[in-house]
Formats: sequence, C-alpha cells, structure tokens
Amino acid sequence: MASLQAYLMPIGAWQAPAWAADGLLRRPNLHYNLGVPISSNPLKKLCLVFVLLPLIAQNLSAQEPPPASGARILIIPRKIVSGEHATLAVLDVSGRLTPGVTVEFSNGDTLKTDATGRAMFVAPLNAERIYAAIQGRAGRVASTIVTAVESTSATQDVALAPRVASLSDRFEIMGHGFCGDADSNQVMIHGLPGLVLASSPAYLAVLPPADLQPGPAQVRVTCGQKSSPAFTVVFVTLELEAGNAALAPGEHRKLTVRVKGTTTRVNLEARNLAPEVAELQGGTPVRAVSGGGAENVASFELVGKQHGNFVISIRLVAPLSAPRN
Repeated sequence: MASLQAYLMPIGAWQAPAWAADGLLRRPNLHYNLGVPISSNPLKKLCLVFVLLPLIAQNLSAQEPPPASGARILIIPRKIVSGEHATLAVLDVSGRLTPGVTVEFSNGDTLKTDATGRAMFVAPLNAERIYAAIQGRAGRVASTIVTAVESTSATQDVALAPRVASLSDRFEIMGHGFCGDADSNQVMIHGLPGLVLASSPAYLAVLPPADLQPGPAQVRVTCGQKSSPAFTVVFVTLELEAGNAALAPGEHRKLTVRVKGTTTRVNLEARNLAPEVAELQGGTPVRAVSGGGAENVASFELVGKQHGNFVISIRLVAPLSAPRN
C-alpha cells in the first residue's frame, strides 16, 4: 500500500513532472515535496506516479535554493484589501518555495520573491480585480480587491474556514483583521504552529504543522494583539491502495483512497496528468465521494493506453463555511 497524502491543486501554470524515482521522498524542513511511483522498475513497467505536494517548514540555510527558472506555481490571496500589504508565494515544479522569481501584475507592477520564496506587495487603490503571473509562464491568478470599509482591520474575525482539511495540503481562511505580512500572523493548530504561505488582511493560506495527527483540532488565529475565537477543523490523511503489478494497455485498474481522521463522507478529486499513457475513467478531473464510516474509502478507475509512466493527482475538496467552535 502506498501512502497518498494529498495533491496540492496548482494555481497558475504547472507542468507534470517527467521523472520517476523509487521510494518516498523525505520531509525536509520547509519546502514542498513531490511524490512516489508504485513500481520498482518504472522504465520497464506502466507504473503509477502520484504527485504529492505536502508543505513543511524550510530550513533555507541547510539546502540549496531551487533556481528561479523552475518556478511553476503561484499562490496569491484570493481577496486583498485596497492599499494594504499582502503576501504571495511561488513554488517550483517539485513544489519547493522558490526565491528570485519575478511575478508580473496586470497593472504593470513587478516584484521578486525573497529568500523564503514569498514576497509582499501593496494592493492597488483603484481596481476591483488584479491578475498575477510568473514571468515567462502561461496562466495567471486572479485576486479580488475590496475596500478597507468592506474589510475592517480594527478587529479580527474568521468568517469562512473548511470543516475538513488535509494534513499535507494548505487550507484557506477568510475574514478580516489578519496581517498582510504572512510571518506576522500566528496560526496555532492543536497548540502547534502552522505555516502561513500567503496572506492579506482578508485571507490566509495555511499549511498544517508536520507533527499534527489526524482528527479534529482547534485552530486559533492571531495578528499582533488581535485574535478571534478558536474553531475546529477535522484534519485527515489519504492513503492509496493499488497493486504494484504492471498495468497492461487496455487493462482496468481500481484505485482506492482511504480517508483517515474522520468517519464523515468527504469529496475527492482526481486529475490525470499524463492522458497519453492512461485514461482516468470519467474524464479529468473526476470527483468521488468517500463512503464514510470506519472504512471511509473512495475509488477511481484507470485504463492503460500505452507503456510509460502515468501521473494521477488526488486532492481533498472541502468548501469553506462558517467555522465551528
């Protein structure tokens, strides 16, 4: 059984990796990791390569930073406040926070990510929407601009949060009174600090701490002296059950994803990142609902098309709603 933690849905342009390597990648401090194939000989078999993008804390001094030319994923707050600071993040094809990347905005502004792979910017004063893109890459990300009247900074309130989140994927929080500087926010999850990737006074993108266990956990957000009531999120892990044998062209193979941390039904989404090699039944993306209960599994079906590596991504789909205490 291979462990499938989650696929971080790419924002902006992203390309499927053209590699295959055996074994689980280690979880170094503060960067995203990429996934594992389920084959001892991927060059001779039709094997599965699952893209896993869990983000952990990065010790920038302990490793070489990825080159800016590898930047592929742009994470920007979905809502920013006119005239206020906000923070974005850029990742490479392996999901690592990437310094020195130029980001272009639709209003003509440009900036570069710093040593942490993030960058602060100021939201425009006279616009309702702005778009951002990694320089030289196709695809752009939109952010809605609201006024300070619409998003007061005097107090803090969490208006929307997920009921369920993956332990290996970021989750979003929306409200008001957060810090535009990502590192000035403190998000404590079951007493452990989460990592804020992107932020604005109205939005946070947070990665759960690496040591957090599956199950319900209290989340508390603070920005300076401002704080909001704690709320509960159920954090889950996803485990994939699939055979290791080669998949022949025309053969059907069922992929089972087991949800751990809740007995409630959850929504999952699968995407086929190598459609020339295998077919994901139902197209791409395909959504499935887990059955709930003690087993709590969901299934997807693949059909082999030709020999080679195929890449399937699976992520948790959890809408935002009013938080629960």
